[in-house]
Amino acid sequence: MRIQRAALVSAALLLIAGVAISAEVDLNNPTGKSGVFMVDKLGAHIRFFDPATWKEISNFEVGVNPHDFVLTADHRTAYVPIYGDGVYNRNPHPGHEIAIIDLVGRKLAGTIDISPNVAPHGIQIDSKGMIYVTCDISRKLLVIDPKAKKIVDAIDNEGTGHWIGILPDASKIYVTNKKDKLFVSVIDLKTRKIVTRIPTPGGTEGVAVSPDGKRVVVMDSTEPVMMVIDPATDTIIDRVTLKDNTRAAYKVKYNLDGSKILTMTLGGAFVNLVDATDLHGEQKVLTVGKDPMGFAFSPDGKLALVANHGDGTVSVIDMKEWKVVNNFHAGTGIETLSYY
Repeated sequence: MRIQRAALVSAALLLIAGVAISAEVDLNNPTGKSGVFMVDKLGAHIRFFDPATWKEISNFEVGVNPHDFVLTADHRTAYVPIYGDGVYNRNPHPGHEIAIIDLVGRKLAGTIDISPNVAPHGIQIDSKGMIYVTCDISRKLLVIDPKAKKIVDAIDNEGTGHWIGILPDASKIYVTNKKDKLFVSVIDLKTRKIVTRIPTPGGTEGVAVSPDGKRVVVMDSTEPVMMVIDPATDTIIDRVTLKDNTRAAYKVKYNLDGSKILTMTLGGAFVNLVDATDLHGEQKVLTVGKDPMGFAFSPDGKLALVANHGDGTVSVIDMKEWKVVNNFHAGTGIETLSYY
């Protein structure tokens, strides 16, 4: 009986620990052990790779210019905005769909039509499974119930929202407007309205939220500078110049435990590593492939993947040694990717 009771107690503790771990998972910075999922923007494909051999397992075509993605908490489904056949500010035939990807079957499982809204770009997900998508031409932040394939709300963003970051408690979303509106739109998800416009005279590109929700970082679109926002006050509290960068950085991402911040330059080949606990400490800089765009982290946090959109490669970085340990071909031009 004592052995059985001990076994039951152990099982209960493991269950509790499992629940605690799941509760701490950052849904918008996912990782996993099933494989690597890649959004090939330039090739209009979804690709799956083996993380042990870096060989492609399978791929399939989707709509023109797939951009960002989110994964459901169970990693069975991904949602990918289909942007259209152009680029920001030059998109003559904008898309109006979100592709639904079956990650288990590795196939296209359907689409969500977001008409009359067009040009979906950045996407985030909350703990209830609701997804949030910017539409730059429509100047809206869409709130979508993916199970019902229904738009719940279309929030006026004022600017041509590009990338977005949601706080872990899903209270607010931060929307960068590139150079269209020189502010970051802060949207309250309870009232579904803009509550603050954070001035950014140079415009903004990438955005990332720390795992604990205490900081939001955004990239200046004209200078190699990362701006740090305190979400308690929605003000910029710090500006960090990126070492060895001569042009503006593009994207930014926290690593899994939030201790490091990675940035990248578009039109270059640099990745910067910033200590999140010492923002003005020594930065590390690494050369990767052309036009890096997306980051992903292995489940143990030891490896970072960098999607080099400009040359069709992916660089593998050893985070401890801070060096490129592999560089492999992947599609035409991967923009975003993830272990899943």
